[in-house]
Amino acid sequence: MSQEIQPFSFKFSDNIPSLLHRLKCTLAISTYQAGKLIFLGSFDGQNITQMARNFPKPMGIGLEGDWLAIATLGEVLLLKNEPDLAANYPPHPGLYDKLYMPRLSYYTGMLDIHDVSWGEEGVWAVNTQYSCLSLITGYYSFEPKWKPNFITELAPEDRCHLNGLAMVDRKPAYVTALGSEDIAESWRKTKVSGGILMHVDSNEIIAKGLAMPHSPRFYDGDIYVLLSATGQLAKIDPQSGKIEILANLGGMVRGMSRIDNYLFIGMSKIRKASKGFQDLPIAKTADKAGILVFNLETGKVDGTIIYQRSVDEIYDVSVFPNTIRPNIITPEKEVSKFGVTQPLGSVWKVPKEK
Repeated sequence: MSQEIQPFSFKFSDNIPSLLHRLKCTLAISTYQAGKLIFLGSFDGQNITQMARNFPKPMGIGLEGDWLAIATLGEVLLLKNEPDLAANYPPHPGLYDKLYMPRLSYYTGMLDIHDVSWGEEGVWAVNTQYSCLSLITGYYSFEPKWKPNFITELAPEDRCHLNGLAMVDRKPAYVTALGSEDIAESWRKTKVSGGILMHVDSNEIIAKGLAMPHSPRFYDGDIYVLLSATGQLAKIDPQSGKIEILANLGGMVRGMSRIDNYLFIGMSKIRKASKGFQDLPIAKTADKAGILVFNLETGKVDGTIIYQRSVDEIYDVSVFPNTIRPNIITPEKEVSKFGVTQPLGSVWKVPKEK
């Protein structure tokens, strides 16, 4: 009799625990399908620890210093690492090296926010529903700051499926979209070959004809982009627009983060119930969900983490550097109200009956 696979079970390449341990990092992945933000790390170099927390439709993950932003259904939640609270966390003192506590929640409404990033002016969000880049400040649901020049008005029509944002020097620099027309959801008809990469300041389309581009990242003077429809990792020269395919990864890829010479890339299954995804070139082989580790020096995949159950779709991947065993306290947890911080120190004020 075969043993039942437990929820959120996964398999991994033998080298992954030692790699994470050597790099002193933890991976965070968002899966809106499962409604989780998941930490994956290794504190001993031999095993992988997993911590999953509930969030309604988590999408983009933005990390800067001690601050963490998560785009969720109708909200952008800000959390802050509190080292003093981590050291004295009542259930497990000294166990976690970082502890993210909820600090602010911006009620944005249904903007279908994809990527989020920290910049000089605050939290930037890719406002997919309104086809623009927005600042999330709390004064409004969103403050529009930039839109592609082919978008004529801010309307909740997802006209080009703006999705990805690459920051340079803490400023929005490049975006990806699945189309370039000014009609509601027009990108759906050309999603396999209508994707674009744009420069924000100039409003110039640097590259077009891309197969569902996601997760643009600016590394070492080049732009790395995931082509979800074909399962490819591409590198694009921001000056010439030349596209170089670095790898065929064999799955639907979204979410990418770098540390050292490694790219950690999210891979998703194709939705069986979605007719709009069944015609993608990658549809027949996109049958796994997890993380790919791509080595930029060798140009090869060095290892994988593959989910056996519960996780089918991943949106974002973020590397948390100098982090071995983090914890995150969600707002609905009662313990989130007991951690009190102030400029002179922090304390857990837990009622005696608790």
